[in-house]
Amino acid sequence: MSTCPPYAPFFGFAGVASAMVLSTVGAAFGTTKAGIGISGLGTFKPELIMKSLIPVVMSGIIAVYGLVVSVLIAGNLSPRVDYPLFAGFVHLGAGLACGFTGLAAGYAIGFVGDSCVRAYVYESKVFVTMVLILIFAEVLGLYGLIVALIMNTKATGLRC
Repeated sequence: MSTCPPYAPFFGFAGVASAMVLSTVGAAFGTTKAGIGISGLGTFKPELIMKSLIPVVMSGIIAVYGLVVSVLIAGNLSPRVDYPLFAGFVHLGAGLACGFTGLAAGYAIGFVGDSCVRAYVYESKVFVTMVLILIFAEVLGLYGLIVALIMNTKATGLRC
């Protein structure tokens, strides 16, 4: 059996798709959930809206992590050059690592952003706590990005 079957690039492209789709779904959920909290806050104290946009910005960064991994994996894919099955599985794993951690980070940012922004209406001391918790939630996506980058370097340069 050949180590470079014709279906091997499918797994690499599945990694590209999963990194982009899953991290973007996480970012969209985080933006939606935090946006609902911000709109609730805006009815009581509109002057706090700009400071409360931090969860939305941090959710957007999660989608950028998926974009970076997708572009890097896609840069290693070429249908004209031999592409080993091992590289396809490594790229799939890298995409899934980035995608699922982006999904988890987006969910965490959404729930924390919604809850803390609503609490910020009543107590301004919540702001610093909100930022710290959001940073910890964002780091989940960053861990996935780092793992995906390490995995991508392991598959770079492999040929049949």
